[in-house]
Amino acid sequence: MSFLKALTGRYQKFSGTSENNKDEQLKTRYYKANFNQVFQSVEELLKAEPTYRITSVSKEHGEISAEMNGKVPSFLTVTVITTKPFETAVDLHISTEKFSVAGINPALKYELMKIYEKLDRSHTFIGSGKYGNA
Repeated sequence: MSFLKALTGRYQKFSGTSENNKDEQLKTRYYKANFNQVFQSVEELLKAEPTYRITSVSKEHGEISAEMNGKVPSFLTVTVITTKPFETAVDLHISTEKFSVAGINPALKYELMKIYEKLDRSHTFIGSGKYGNA
């Protein structure tokens, strides 16, 4: 059953981070910074990337949406949430309509990891999946 899940997971056309994700790399990440600092960093990061085009910014809801026109055309939503003073969580969700014989999900996960790596360079990373019960 586990092998079958892993195989079909490669063909999912979406990927995202969450507090209780079974994949350690896809757990919500926390940074030692306030909401405004992280939100601004995410916005600047997406603006600086030529393959991304920001389609929506909602600071009130802590969300930024963008279209990606790279190797894997996709749609990205970044959610920024303050959990404690100077502790901010970032969740990423990406989806595509593209199909790949080898499976598209690893390429989507790679895009999420690139964003997290850039955020790790901008802010002090303090943990992932900190409040999960898994």
